Amino acid sequence: MMNDWIKITIDGHETMVRQDTTILKAATDLGIEIPTLCHHPVLEPYGACRLCTVEVLQKGRSRLVTSCNYPIRNEIEVQTASEQVLRGRKMIIELLWARCPEARVLETLARSYGITKPRFEPREGELCYLCGLCVRMCNEIVGAKAISLIQRGVEREVGTPFYQFSEACIACGACEFICPTGAIKVTDVTDKEPRPLLLDFDMGLRGRGNIYIPFPQAVPNVPVIDREHCLHFQADACGVCQAVCPPGAIDYEQEDEFVDVEVGAVIVATGFDPFDATHKPEFGYGRYPNVISGLEFERLASASGPTQGKIRINGSEPKEIVFVHCVGSRDKLEGAEYCSRICCMYTAKQAHLAHDKIEGAKITVFYMDVRAFGKGFEEFYDRVRAEGITYRRGNPSEIYKRADKLIVRAEDTLLGRTVEVPADLVVLATGVQPREDSAQVATMLGLEMSEDGFFAEAHPELRPVDTQRQGVYLAGTCQSPKDIPDTVAQAKAAAARAIVELSRVKRELQTTAKQGEGRG
Repeated sequence: MMNDWIKITIDGHETMVRQDTTILKAATDLGIEIPTLCHHPVLEPYGACRLCTVEVLQKGRSRLVTSCNYPIRNEIEVQTASEQVLRGRKMIIELLWARCPEARVLETLARSYGITKPRFEPREGELCYLCGLCVRMCNEIVGAKAISLIQRGVEREVGTPFYQFSEACIACGACEFICPTGAIKVTDVTDKEPRPLLLDFDMGLRGRGNIYIPFPQAVPNVPVIDREHCLHFQADACGVCQAVCPPGAIDYEQEDEFVDVEVGAVIVATGFDPFDATHKPEFGYGRYPNVISGLEFERLASASGPTQGKIRINGSEPKEIVFVHCVGSRDKLEGAEYCSRICCMYTAKQAHLAHDKIEGAKITVFYMDVRAFGKGFEEFYDRVRAEGITYRRGNPSEIYKRADKLIVRAEDTLLGRTVEVPADLVVLATGVQPREDSAQVATMLGLEMSEDGFFAEAHPELRPVDTQRQGVYLAGTCQSPKDIPDTVAQAKAAAARAIVELSRVKRELQTTAKQGEGRG
């Protein structure tokens, strides 16, 4: 009904809003920014920071109100940046900044208002300015009520009831996530171990939320909800994402759907699993944080990775780096007697990147043999060695810690003696393994497998992408270890064979149909 709509003027802009809309919401809808440090659209307005104070003019009277919790019930005029408002706002900013001098968000806000230094004595080491966001998130959204604002006056702080950890806390991290200054940590309010979610695409080097895009160029390239950890699905709580999503794209009622389709050809391109380096405990993977796999180094060196392309381990730049070839390849003990083909060249590339990104880095590569088999590979290998990267022929026997350095012990087979090379970072060139579910896929599709666990082709020379089952073709590393160019070539060949098969089936169907018409 039109009686529910009220005319309001904000900074000279007229608009119609529904009754009880807050001034902050009306201003935001008009594109007028009002600063606030304690407001969140899914939480009850609190008015703690008072930065959102505005001047309301009504019937010739003027007064200051907090816009986040002032409901519009009559026609009013609002000034969000009048002289009186700005004077009070700057005072509030100075007071908050003095309370929390190390809070970056307050420093940024102060400088935007031309304040370079608060006039009041700062409180050293303080980060909490009592916005109450964490408490309201825990109480209103999560429903745990494990933390609250305690004490009074200048002693007021965020804490746990009676200063005791509560079993009500589920260590979800919502309080830490919403805190704008980093004043609260999950470990401050519970003795339960937080379980951070890690992004698989970044090899667990970067965290993620419950809503995330699995990897770049994902198909479809849209965010997904992790139902196993989402509070809405696990505890029937939260629902923040649905409340704040502008286009209303969140639908909690959607279910996974399995679709059966009839096809004329199948291309198997299930890929591979990287070798799990924890199966080689002598190398210390999983025990020492500065022993990583080749895939992890790849993400560190990538501009889109967790460190934006800066190679950092434990917050510092490594100056001595050792690469180890053939981890999980050509190894009878691990049941992988084959060469993974890609390790030699991706290690050469990564050594080149480390040399390029880290000035003065000392880089050593331990190898059994260098198999630079592809077009231009030998020339690139020669280029990397010419850059000053040391290649030592020998398979390391162990990696251990000495003081603050890793020590890589190996026998240099060209020198005929044992060597020990210190390192700040060790990168293990892990090999290619058949996927864990290969046997299951082979049974489902009726495929044969080779002795090494990969899918077997019909003939290695005459039918390299065919299988013994008509209409099923292989592409990529599900058939054997191979690099990107070989994978692309095989994928095109498999697609061509599938087209041939579909054409044959189509002709047979057309012939059968014509024969049926003739008999009719």
